Amino acid sequence: MSPTPDERERIRAGIHRLLNDQAEHSNGALTIVALAQESQVPRNALTQRHTDLKNEFYELVKARGATSHVEVRLRAEITRLKKTIANKNKELAQIKEDVPAQVRVVHQLTLENQELREQLKLPEPNVTPLHHRR
Repeated sequence: MSPTPDERERIRAGIHRLLNDQAEHSNGALTIVALAQESQVPRNALTQRHTDLKNEFYELVKARGATSHVEVRLRAEITRLKKTIANKNKELAQIKEDVPAQVRVVHQLTLENQELREQLKLPEPNVTPLHHRR
Protein backbone atom coordinates (compact mmCIF):
# COMPACT_ATOMS: atom_id res chain seq x y z
CA MET A 1 0.00 0.00 0.00
CA SER A 2 1.45 3.34 -0.98
CA PRO A 3 1.49 6.22 1.50
CA THR A 4 -1.05 8.98 1.20
CA PRO A 5 0.37 12.48 0.63
CA ASP A 6 -0.77 13.73 4.05
CA GLU A 7 0.41 10.68 6.00
CA ARG A 8 3.26 12.45 7.80
CA GLU A 9 0.97 15.33 8.80
CA ARG A 10 -1.65 12.89 10.11
CA ILE A 11 1.03 11.10 12.15
CA ARG A 12 2.30 14.38 13.60
CA ALA A 13 -1.28 15.38 14.47
CA GLY A 14 -1.78 11.97 16.07
CA ILE A 15 1.39 12.42 18.14
CA HIS A 16 0.14 15.81 19.29
CA ARG A 17 -3.31 14.46 20.30
CA LEU A 18 -1.85 11.47 22.16
CA LEU A 19 0.69 13.53 24.07
CA ASN A 20 -2.02 16.02 25.05
CA ASP A 21 -4.52 13.33 26.16
CA GLN A 22 -6.92 14.28 23.37
CA ALA A 23 -7.25 10.93 21.58
CA GLU A 24 -10.06 10.82 19.02
CA HIS A 25 -9.49 7.51 17.22
CA SER A 26 -7.60 5.33 19.73
CA ASN A 27 -7.54 4.32 23.38
CA GLY A 28 -5.00 7.06 24.11
CA ALA A 29 -2.16 4.74 25.11
CA LEU A 30 1.31 6.00 24.35
CA THR A 31 2.14 3.15 21.99
CA ILE A 32 2.84 2.79 18.29
CA VAL A 33 -0.38 0.82 17.84
CA ALA A 34 -2.39 3.65 19.41
CA LEU A 35 -0.46 6.20 17.36
CA ALA A 36 -1.28 4.36 14.14
CA GLN A 37 -4.95 4.19 15.13
CA GLU A 38 -4.98 7.82 16.20
CA SER A 39 -3.30 8.89 12.95
CA GLN A 40 -5.55 6.58 10.95
CA VAL A 41 -2.61 5.06 9.13
CA PRO A 42 -1.51 1.42 8.93
CA ARG A 43 0.95 0.46 11.64
CA ASN A 44 3.59 -0.40 9.07
CA ALA A 45 3.57 3.27 8.05
CA LEU A 46 5.32 3.91 11.36
CA THR A 47 7.45 0.78 11.50
CA GLN A 48 8.61 0.85 7.87
CA ARG A 49 8.05 4.16 6.08
CA HIS A 50 8.24 6.77 8.82
CA THR A 51 10.62 5.32 11.37
CA ASP A 52 11.89 8.84 12.10
CA LEU A 53 8.41 9.82 13.32
CA LYS A 54 8.16 6.60 15.32
CA ASN A 55 11.51 7.37 16.98
CA GLU A 56 10.46 10.97 17.57
CA PHE A 57 7.26 9.75 19.23
CA TYR A 58 9.22 7.41 21.50
CA GLU A 59 11.60 10.23 22.43
CA LEU A 60 8.71 12.58 23.25
CA VAL A 61 7.03 9.91 25.36
CA LYS A 62 10.31 9.22 27.16
CA ALA A 63 10.91 12.94 27.75
CA ARG A 64 7.39 13.35 29.07
CA GLY A 65 8.13 10.83 31.80
CA ALA A 66 4.53 10.50 32.94
CA THR A 67 1.92 8.17 31.53
CA SER A 68 -1.43 9.38 30.29
CA HIS A 69 -4.55 8.98 32.42
CA VAL A 70 -5.89 6.52 29.85
CA GLU A 71 -2.79 4.36 30.16
CA VAL A 72 -2.98 4.54 33.96
CA ARG A 73 -6.62 3.45 33.79
CA LEU A 74 -5.80 0.62 31.40
CA ARG A 75 -2.94 -0.58 33.59
CA ALA A 76 -5.25 -0.55 36.63
CA GLU A 77 -7.79 -2.56 34.65
CA ILE A 78 -5.09 -5.06 33.67
CA THR A 79 -4.09 -5.41 37.33
CA ARG A 80 -7.72 -5.95 38.33
CA LEU A 81 -8.21 -8.55 35.62
CA LYS A 82 -5.03 -10.37 36.61
CA LYS A 83 -6.33 -10.58 40.19
CA THR A 84 -9.66 -11.89 38.90
CA ILE A 85 -7.87 -14.51 36.82
CA ALA A 86 -5.74 -15.53 39.80
CA ASN A 87 -8.85 -15.88 41.97
CA LYS A 88 -10.64 -17.90 39.30
CA ASN A 89 -7.58 -20.14 38.88
CA LYS A 90 -7.48 -20.69 42.65
CA GLU A 91 -11.20 -21.49 42.67
CA LEU A 92 -10.79 -23.87 39.73
CA ALA A 93 -7.90 -25.65 41.46
CA GLN A 94 -10.07 -26.10 44.58
CA ILE A 95 -12.92 -27.48 42.48
CA LYS A 96 -10.56 -29.91 40.76
CA GLU A 97 -9.28 -30.95 44.18
CA ASP A 98 -12.84 -31.58 45.42
CA VAL A 99 -13.94 -33.72 42.46
CA PRO A 100 -12.37 -37.06 43.59
CA ALA A 101 -14.04 -36.79 47.02
CA GLN A 102 -17.38 -35.98 45.40
CA VAL A 103 -17.01 -38.93 43.03
CA ARG A 104 -16.36 -41.22 46.02
CA VAL A 105 -19.49 -39.89 47.78
CA VAL A 106 -21.64 -40.39 44.68
CA HIS A 107 -20.26 -43.91 44.28
CA GLN A 108 -20.96 -44.72 47.95
CA LEU A 109 -24.51 -43.37 47.69
CA THR A 110 -25.08 -45.37 44.51
CA LEU A 111 -23.98 -48.55 46.28
CA GLU A 112 -26.19 -47.83 49.27
CA ASN A 113 -29.13 -47.07 46.99
CA GLN A 114 -28.52 -50.34 45.13
CA GLU A 115 -28.47 -52.28 48.45
CA LEU A 116 -31.75 -50.67 49.51
CA ARG A 117 -33.36 -51.56 46.20
CA GLU A 118 -32.19 -55.15 46.60
CA GLN A 119 -33.71 -55.25 50.08
CA LEU A 120 -37.02 -53.98 48.69
CA LYS A 121 -37.13 -56.99 46.38
CA LEU A 122 -36.98 -59.43 49.31
CA PRO A 123 -40.23 -61.19 50.31
CA GLU A 124 -40.25 -59.31 53.62
CA PRO A 125 -38.18 -56.16 53.10
CA ASN A 126 -36.88 -54.32 56.13
CA VAL A 127 -36.94 -51.08 54.15
CA THR A 128 -40.01 -48.91 53.78
CA PRO A 129 -40.03 -46.71 50.68
CA LEU A 130 -40.93 -43.09 51.24
CA HIS A 131 -42.92 -43.07 48.02
CA HIS A 132 -43.92 -45.86 45.69
CA ARG A 133 -42.49 -46.06 42.21
CA ARG A 134 -44.92 -45.86 39.33
